Amino acid sequence: MSELTIRIGCEADLELLAGLNKQLIEDERHDNAMTLSELRERMKHFVGTAYKAYLFEQGNALVGYALVDHTRRPLYVRQFFICRDQRRNGFGKLAFGKLAALLDADQLDIEVMYGNEAAYAFWRSLGFKERSIYMRLER
Repeated sequence: MSELTIRIGCEADLELLAGLNKQLIEDERHDNAMTLSELRERMKHFVGTAYKAYLFEQGNALVGYALVDHTRRPLYVRQFFICRDQRRNGFGKLAFGKLAALLDADQLDIEVMYGNEAAYAFWRSLGFKERSIYMRLER
């Protein structure tokens, strides 16, 4: 089994990122009705600004991604997603741990969709605390 790696996404990854974002929207039961084409354009905007998309990979297999806003302090993890076929294997905690180490930030903010109890439980298990509409990790 090869090690989980993180690479920064680029314009060549926009279709992939749009598809992953679509799955995230579906899984969260969000009312966002954007098409894949619209999500691609939104991702293009994100990675063309101060956001970075981080792709989690194990060998040739895509495990998930995160989208991080590097203009905000604390850094803001806008999206975090583990592929459906990779879940329940510890990749969420592993990917987040590696991402947090790469970001080297004392604090990180995330936003969890209201009512997404599985996500709240996941983030709490990683040490996040609820703060207004965000959850914050403080080291």
